[in-house]
Amino acid sequence: MTTPSALDADEARARLPQLTVIDVRTPGEFAAGHLPGALNIPLDQIGRAVPTLREVRGELLVVCASGARSENACRVLAEHGVRALTLTGGTQGWAEGGHELHRPAPGTRTTWSMERQVRLTAGGLVLAGLGLGLLHPAWQLVSAGIAGGLVFSALTNTCGMAALLAKLPHNRPRPADLDATLAAVARR
Repeated sequence: MTTPSALDADEARARLPQLTVIDVRTPGEFAAGHLPGALNIPLDQIGRAVPTLREVRGELLVVCASGARSENACRVLAEHGVRALTLTGGTQGWAEGGHELHRPAPGTRTTWSMERQVRLTAGGLVLAGLGLGLLHPAWQLVSAGIAGGLVFSALTNTCGMAALLAKLPHNRPRPADLDATLAAVARR
């Protein structure tokens, strides 16, 4: 498996007018801040978007929070003959490079980033396992399972917990949102 071609934040900023930027984070993460002009197609919907993305004129830049999900999306697209670049360091690297993220208007409700949701869930489960382990030692297996999952996640650069959390209602796009996004991609 090859690593997709990547642009760093400065290269992407310089080429932004020529790029079609697709953000594969959840709608909540996207709403919390995204690259200027980015369109949101969550990773779990990328397969449905392939026919439209295949027709994009110019280069396609796929972004996420850190770069891991966008690399996965680029691989999926490559399997379908769609060439795409990924943003090194994702939106975090973009912001750390001093580049602007577009955010919703003040007062608009946003969802926590997926990374933050994973940290809360993993930490909560570990604490629950330890606390319930005082009642019965078998409950400590919950904490051990989460620890094992985190190690596996780091080694494989995947996150099963994030995949599960992405399916929660507050992280899911409405079907009309994806349809509108695909229509906006097709107009470019």
